[in-house]
Amino acid sequence: MGFIFSKSMSENMKNQQEFMLMNARLQLERQLMMQNEMRERQMALQIAWSREFLKYFGTFFGIAAISLTAGAIRRKKPAFLFPIIPLSFVFTYQYDLGYGTLLQRMKGEAENILETEKSKLQLPRGTITFENLEKARKEQSKFSTEK
Repeated sequence: MGFIFSKSMSENMKNQQEFMLMNARLQLERQLMMQNEMRERQMALQIAWSREFLKYFGTFFGIAAISLTAGAIRRKKPAFLFPIIPLSFVFTYQYDLGYGTLLQRMKGEAENILETEKSKLQLPRGTITFENLEKARKEQSKFSTEK
């Protein structure tokens, strides 16, 4: 009788462990999906912001370019055209970010860094561990109790 009860208990325990493992895996998958969804939304917001900024800056750039060109022609001073150069760099960057391939190039460069320059990504003092956190917490609580 005890053997049957023991066998049933161990089987229940095994089923419970499998259920907990499956549940933990499902929770992790949901967390990863949520993280990815948040990342995609943030990227979409960044692209939308860049496109909106481009509208305003493009208007400013167009008016400034026309005005500076007219001033340079009217006063016969080509120095009036020099501010167009840095403004055009900003305009080109924003256009490339909003409508061009800048994000794809940045992604490619990031993948290259992850593959070939892993040492540059390491944190100072290495990866944070539970022991490091506990040590810092105990030191902090020691200081706060001495006050």
